[in-house]
Amino acid sequence: MADVSFDRATRIYPGTEAPAVDALELEIPDGEFMVLVGPSGSGKTTALRMLAGLEEVDAGAVLIGGRDVTDLPAKERDVAMVFQNYALYPYLSVAANIGFPLKIAHVKKSERERRVREAAELLGLVDYLARKPGQLSGGQRQRVAMGRAIVREPSVFLMDEPLSNLDAKLRVQMRADIAALQDRLGTTTVYVTHDQAEAMTLGDRVAVMKDGRLQQCDEPRVLYERPVNTFVAGFIGSPAMNLCTLPCSNGAVSFGGSRIPVPAGNGEVVVGLRPESLELAGEGLPAEVQVVEELGADAYVFCASALGRLVARTEAKRAPARGERVALRPVAEEAHLFDAGGERVSGIDH
Repeated sequence: MADVSFDRATRIYPGTEAPAVDALELEIPDGEFMVLVGPSGSGKTTALRMLAGLEEVDAGAVLIGGRDVTDLPAKERDVAMVFQNYALYPYLSVAANIGFPLKIAHVKKSERERRVREAAELLGLVDYLARKPGQLSGGQRQRVAMGRAIVREPSVFLMDEPLSNLDAKLRVQMRADIAALQDRLGTTTVYVTHDQAEAMTLGDRVAVMKDGRLQQCDEPRVLYERPVNTFVAGFIGSPAMNLCTLPCSNGAVSFGGSRIPVPAGNGEVVVGLRPESLELAGEGLPAEVQVVEELGADAYVFCASALGRLVARTEAKRAPARGERVALRPVAEEAHLFDAGGERVSGIDH
């Protein structure tokens, strides 16, 4: 087992000026499940590949278990990677695919068979060991790829969008399986995804990246309740937080007739409201319902207003019809406040 450190690690691709990863500072304790999340081009996969030894580090350092591995080749870093495309050998059996890294490492056949069997039992693959990858479902193929990583007994597991090729229902199931597996093995895991729901479900902590820079790293609940800037506020949570730029005067902003106190003076502020903090009321900001998304007991109501598109959450049985005129009222004490530059000023603090 091992901790992982990015010490101002930077990667600049030849022919470009902006770093793909810009002075990344991140400490991942031994045994933690860390998720790197962000939109396409945010630098999350590049950071993972720098850790794996598949991408050069142009400045700073990468450490595993306190050892500087910045200039070490991938094979000497004691990490195992699970790729998006599984990368299985189609002509080998499941058992041979799982055991392939051990064969390359000249592990004795008896030891190899024991470790393959253990991994197969852990992943529910015992009945499929004689099959070829082409005879398996997508979820089973992903388990084989994970088995191949597990048998190596590495210090760190690296996973790059491993569930993106699966359908929605299977993704949810595999999320639960990966979380349970990591909990059982206790191996430090760094997991990359663009799916914030996946990140929030899996991560002990989640590192949110944008344009090569780390925006915030914390437990999922903290990211949701105390985002440090408007990017994190808008990226974490589904549907996204409502963000409205409003003028502030006399220490408050007015939103649909409601007064939201602002601790820092006058000027413009960005008011952030989660859908559950925006109520359908008798009085408030006038809006027209565009879409109603029903989710069992709850419904999300997407509205057009003078402040732009806003989303409110309500009970499904109280949801208005599309085209209906409604009034939106904020729960003032649950508002998040950001300055004109997008940095957090204040907000709910549980």
